[in-house]
Amino acid sequence: MKPYCDSLTVYHRRPTHAVYAGTLGIGGEHPVRLQSMTNTDTNDTEASTAQILRIAAAGGELVRLTAQGRREAANLGEIRRCLDERGCRVPLAADIHFQPAAALEAALHVEKVRINPGNFNDRGGQFDELIDRCRRRRVALRIGVNHGSLAPAMLERYGDTPEGMVASALEYLEMCRERDFDQVVVSLKSSNVRVMVHAYRLLAAEMRERGMSYPLHLGVTEAGDDLEGRVKSAVGIGALLADGLGDTIRVSLTEAPEQEIPVARILADHLAHRAGHPAIPAVDETLYHPYEYHPRRSRAIGPVGGGQTPRLWSELPEEVRASVYVTDLAGVDRIPADRIVVLTTDHPHGIAEQRAFFLRMEALGKDNPVIIKRTYRETSLEPLQIKAAADTGMLFLDGYGDGLWIENETPSQEITPEAIEALSLSILQAARVRISRAEYIACPGCGRTLYDLQRILARIKARTSHLTGIKLGVMGCIVNGPGEMADADYGYVGAGPGRITLYRGREVVRRNIPQEEALDELIELLREDGVWQEPPTA
Repeated sequence: MKPYCDSLTVYHRRPTHAVYAGTLGIGGEHPVRLQSMTNTDTNDTEASTAQILRIAAAGGELVRLTAQGRREAANLGEIRRCLDERGCRVPLAADIHFQPAAALEAALHVEKVRINPGNFNDRGGQFDELIDRCRRRRVALRIGVNHGSLAPAMLERYGDTPEGMVASALEYLEMCRERDFDQVVVSLKSSNVRVMVHAYRLLAAEMRERGMSYPLHLGVTEAGDDLEGRVKSAVGIGALLADGLGDTIRVSLTEAPEQEIPVARILADHLAHRAGHPAIPAVDETLYHPYEYHPRRSRAIGPVGGGQTPRLWSELPEEVRASVYVTDLAGVDRIPADRIVVLTTDHPHGIAEQRAFFLRMEALGKDNPVIIKRTYRETSLEPLQIKAAADTGMLFLDGYGDGLWIENETPSQEITPEAIEALSLSILQAARVRISRAEYIACPGCGRTLYDLQRILARIKARTSHLTGIKLGVMGCIVNGPGEMADADYGYVGAGPGRITLYRGREVVRRNIPQEEALDELIELLREDGVWQEPPTA
């Protein structure tokens, strides 16, 4: 395989050059930077300024705003002025879709510009002009590829795949390199965590081969809210940070933007202190499959393994629990052939040690089923959710593990057995190895959003959360909503003020429905398609 990092058993961050958004350094020797995005109307200077101040106060180091047209792009200058008057120098990034003219205008006012290669309509050669303007004003550029919104040429050649996402990014990175412009950050986002992780790994491998050192912006797009949003983000971002990939992160939640920052801080801090860890024995890295999902073949012992749905420790009968073989990497050679393994670790880089265990098992030809166990001492629920998802999600994304056991040793009123079970199921669902409930691909909202996303998402969840296995996209607008919910079975998308359009996959099925009727119409569509079930009675 092409390596995407130097070692699977030694932690250090991927070498990158520094990119500067104003005075904020991204990559190089700088720590992982935390950012968020406003959900206010960019033309509303006071509301946008107030929200940026809240994000900055929460610890946000860069704030992005949508600039869907030249008017919004021009008003970024007024927002910058208002922030400066209040003594806030947090750098601003402009989010551009479709309109190169808006990018050119935004580059006059902000410290960073993000473009999406899938919809940057550069028919007039304005990309060259954008690079020149960024160079003159020392403005950073993000090449931001989204799964589901690839350019037609990329879709025709690669399909809607991680390979297509990587090719789209590399096309623009090569253009930047040809123009000797290196102040570029790159991202490959998806709401499908497995796709997202595979795409970033592939890109890192391709950049290593081409001698590119651009920093990476990490994020799981449209992650949703509450437990689901936190776990999906921690599984995807955590899997990459654990191998030293990532220089700036955005945890995308359908909540107030400032609430994203503490989650990002817990995640970044949890993975930041692994350099110089005790040695993990080397493994045969040719046995690892980082760019495709390859479930490990184990044999069934009772209710565990052999292709059965991954089990939670709490679901296992007492006689099964009593007969497991508990070990860590050091005991891999001594595993009895007839026992279920409970894999533990107290290593500072535990996820790498546990991955090394599976690779060592494969080299030895051992096929025992394995329950992955991690133990914590948290006093509140949110840190446990984020850390456990970051510590275990990658293993399931890579096809390892027949069960999951999360244990918290510190008494806490928040951390109940029910909360741990919900967390465990959410991790398995984010890794797409066990689907136990509905999934919501919900955008966090921005200045393009055409309705109250948080309130509507809560209403949709209240009516549909009993459905199992269905993926519902809840998107603020039609600019890139239909593309970014490419993985959804059904979509609820803002089409105009007070108007909603419903999708079946990528097909529009009902247009411009009054918002007050749209949820009922969505449920009627599910009934027509035979996927609706009445909720259980109390």
